[in-house]
Order: sequence, then C-alpha cells, then structure tokens
Amino acid sequence: MRASELPLFTSKDDPSDAQVVSHRLLARAGYIRKQGSGLYAYLPFGNIIHRKIEQIVREEMDRAGGVEVTLPVITPAELWQESGRWDIMGKEMMRMEDRHGVGYALGPTHEEAMTDLARSYLQSYKQLPINFYQIGKKYRDEIRPRYGLVRCREFTMKDAYSFHTTDESLDETYQKMREAYRAIFERCGLKTIPVEADSGNMGGSGSEEFMVASSIGEETLLLCSDEKCGYRSNQEKTAFIENTKRGGSTALTDRSLSAVEGRIEDFDTGAAKTIEDVAKLTGQNPRDFVKAVIFEDKEHIYLCFIPGDRELSEIKMKNLAGATEYWAASEETIKALTGAEPGYTGPVGLKFSDRDVVSLNLPTGDGKKALRIFYDAHLKGREGLITGANKTSFHKKNVAEGRDFKVTDGHDLVNAHAGDLCPQCKKAELTETRGIEVGHIFKLGKKYAEKMQVSVLDQTGKPLTPTMGCYGIGVGRTMATSVEQNHDERGLIWPRNLSPFMVYLVSLVKGETETAFVDKLYETLQARGISVYLDDRDERAGVKFNDAELVGFPFIVTVGKKTLESGKIEMKLRRTGEKLELTEAELMEKIL
Repeated sequence: MRASELPLFTSKDDPSDAQVVSHRLLARAGYIRKQGSGLYAYLPFGNIIHRKIEQIVREEMDRAGGVEVTLPVITPAELWQESGRWDIMGKEMMRMEDRHGVGYALGPTHEEAMTDLARSYLQSYKQLPINFYQIGKKYRDEIRPRYGLVRCREFTMKDAYSFHTTDESLDETYQKMREAYRAIFERCGLKTIPVEADSGNMGGSGSEEFMVASSIGEETLLLCSDEKCGYRSNQEKTAFIENTKRGGSTALTDRSLSAVEGRIEDFDTGAAKTIEDVAKLTGQNPRDFVKAVIFEDKEHIYLCFIPGDRELSEIKMKNLAGATEYWAASEETIKALTGAEPGYTGPVGLKFSDRDVVSLNLPTGDGKKALRIFYDAHLKGREGLITGANKTSFHKKNVAEGRDFKVTDGHDLVNAHAGDLCPQCKKAELTETRGIEVGHIFKLGKKYAEKMQVSVLDQTGKPLTPTMGCYGIGVGRTMATSVEQNHDERGLIWPRNLSPFMVYLVSLVKGETETAFVDKLYETLQARGISVYLDDRDERAGVKFNDAELVGFPFIVTVGKKTLESGKIEMKLRRTGEKLELTEAELMEKIL
C-alpha cells in the first residue's frame, strides 16, 4: 500500500485527555480517533490490527473446538428478567424501549442471549459438550470512560459459552480455554499473568483473569514470592492471612477475660473522628483500632467491623451480603443506627443487633431497613482496642473481643497486600503489582441454565440441566495493552503478528530511474509475501522518518541516492534501533 493511496493520519500533538501511553500513541499515530466519551473510530491502520487480533482469536478458538455464531447486539429485556439480572446489572447496562414500549438492552455481555440460543437448539446429551463463541460489539455505560481503548463504552469482545453434561466435562473445556488464551496472547506479543479472580455478577464457582502487568492497571495482583508455590490472584479474591512477623494487634492469651488489663471506658476525642486523627491524639497504632464501614441499599444497612489498619474489600462484602447496588450510608442512616454522628460507630453498646429492623425518620417519610452486621475474623481474640463509642465526640479504649463484643461468625472482609502471607502455601509473603485485564474465563455452573430452563435428554431419556462455562477476551483492550508493553519515546513498536505492515519503505528519491528502483523493490517485497507501506509523499526526510518511527512497523527500509550508488539498502530494526546496510537478497532474508 502506498501513502498516496492510504494517507497517514499522524499528528504532532497528544490528545488533550490522553492519560496513558496507549491512548496517546494510538491517537497520534493515526490508529484511532475519539468521537465521544468512551467512543472511538478505528482508522485504517487500527482497523487492520483489530482484524488481525480477531483472526488470531478465531483461529485459536476454532483449534480448541469452538463453534462461531453471531448474536444481535440488542437483547430483549425478557431474557434478562428470566435470569434475574435485569435489576442487578445496574446503570452500566444501556436500556431502551422500542416504539411499542418493549424493553431491550444494548448487550454488555451475552450469557442470556447465548443460553436462549442454546435452549432452542440443544435437545440431547449427544450434542454436548459444545462451545459457542462470537466476536462482536458490547456496550457499557461506564461512569468514567478512560485510558482510551482500555475502558470504553463501545468495544469488541470475543465471548464464548460452553454447555456440558457434567462438571468434569466443563473442567476439560475450561482447561482448553486456558491453553487457547495463552496461545492467543503469546501470538499477540503479550506477556500475561493468569490470576484467580472474583466472578462478580457472572456467578459461578471458578474464575481466572488474564492480566497484563502495567503501572496504569486498574487491578491489584498479588503473587506468592515463592515461585514453587505459584499462587497468583486478583486482590479482590485473595484471602488475608496476617503475617505475624510484620506486627499486628495484640491477641488474647490464655488468661481469663477478667484479667485483661485496663477497664473499658469512654474518652473524649472531640472533633477527631477518623482513625488517623484519633491515632495521632492517642499515640496508638491504627492496627489497635476497630474500623466501622457502613453501606446501605434500598432494603438493608450493612455494618462492617474490620481491623483499623486495613481497608474493607467491597467485593468480599458484596458477595457475603448478596448485595447488588449499594452506596455509602447517609448521615441520617448512621444517626438512626448509632445515635451518633458519622465517625463514632463501634461494636460495643449498639442499639441494634444483626437482622434487627432500623427505623429511619427521613424528611421524605419514615422508612425501615434490615441491619446486617459483619465482623472480620481477624478481630477475634484481640484486646486493648480503640473503637467508636456510638456517642458523638467519644471513643472507647481498652476494648477486648470476647469480653466487650463477640465475633461469633467472623469473615474475611479486608484486602490483602504485599507482605501478607500467601493463602496457598501460608509461608511465603505476597508481592504486589498492577494489571490490566485482557481476558476472563468463568465456570458458570447451572445458574443460567436453571433460571432459563435449559434441558437436554440424558442417556436414560430423562431431562438434564447442562452446566456452563464462559470465556471472554477484549479485542480493543488487547490492542491497547500491546502498546503499553511495546513502545519507546519515539512511538509504537508492533509485534510482527499485529503490525499493519511488516515494512515501512521510505522513498527519498526524485528521478525516474530512482523511482523505478523503489517501485521494483516494493513489488518484489510484495511478491515474496511481505506487506509493505511505501511512503511516496513529497515530504522532507525528517518528516518521513519521524512518522515511520511513530507508526511502529517492525522494519524501516530507506532508499535514497546513496542506495543506487552503493547497491546497499538501509534497514532499521524498529525494536532495537539497529541499522544495517544490506543487499536486496540479504534484506529479504532478514525480513523473512
């Protein structure tokens, strides 16, 4: 392809809203253009790469036994209502009504649609296992689209859904998908870290994310420092195992509770309400506090007590409570619950117990919400604690679990961090890195098949409900993360399998004889199966070289007056910057 036929869309300036390298370089190099918040057009080079990633995905899915289909982007509300997710998905799901008042959603994911397709087709166990997949558009009304292609409102995904007669069959396909994903990302030039993950609204028993390590990653990954153990997990899934070598709150010994030194008492902390402020006031370490975190939804109040030096894992709390949409409790709710202003809530002397109904006297009228109280298990057996006193301006000190409040049913509610013990080997410490999710696989189980009444006949002629798996890859996100891992200060550096063209041919010649030489080289390269982009623009050499570096094809080949005199062609390897002078035969050999 010649520049005179396919113009470059490069720019000297970064987009004003670009926060990450992939967004900045893909826009500057003319691969994408923003058309709205979270909405991007793929220009010719970007479109070529997108199709290449799709093809790699398609080849590996077919190799693993996948069966490709195409589903409508618009999915009927009734399918979501069947599964129970119409009200669970939240505001991220774009909803609409047609002229007849019938509800639809722009599909953010296609579990329901694919399950509906399967129940219309599958009749016998002989048809299973089967793994349907599609490569198509998804839509999510992200509250804050950012990072270019990393988090958009419209994006392309490969999503696959498998159906099985047994859990063992699901395990086999799940393993095939793990292997297929490794092959896909390796062919895309990506180094991925597979980690255990939370299934979220998808449900199911098992989940694994394929993450790309990146400083801009929105996920925190925790890895065991012992390579022999090999534990890797998303922070939201990682169980917190306290490392006693790093210190912690004083645990109760074998002494009787009555022998604990210091009597529990209230003390005035004035306007100091945060753990940080009260810790400064008292000189106590935050780990000797009990932190209260309170959420609510339309029907419940969720009161969580955790160690003061830890953060609540909202994912763990959400899964424990079975909550869908929830928000930080209002000041009015907290006052009704504790009788005090926010910041002074504690586990001792609460007016309400777990599952009690709390009356809320709000300006909009009286309301009632059921209280759920959750304790982190790591509060068990701790003494000498400071907690809120459920009284404005006061806290309690010398609080002991077991004597002053009791953790009868403790849970893992907090985030693990680097330095905590690995929950798998329970010996080595965890290390921490950031990551971008490019793929996710789930064992869905029978959640959707049961709710949507999918049934096949088993070997005895009796109805059998299939178990399911789900496997997704973000195509545009894979493209963006490839840039995050493959670039330098001059621009993009595409892996061979993704690059729009293998060679960027820079023509610096003027006369007919010289131009004929370039044209012949261009045709010879193409005849050998080498894709070439010929920069035949009437531009200065510096402009052409800068654009060649920016767009990032693997080989930059330059033909000028010196080439015809010496018989040697200059080649630059984009990844290493190495420059070579080669004969035409040597040039072909190097590229191939």
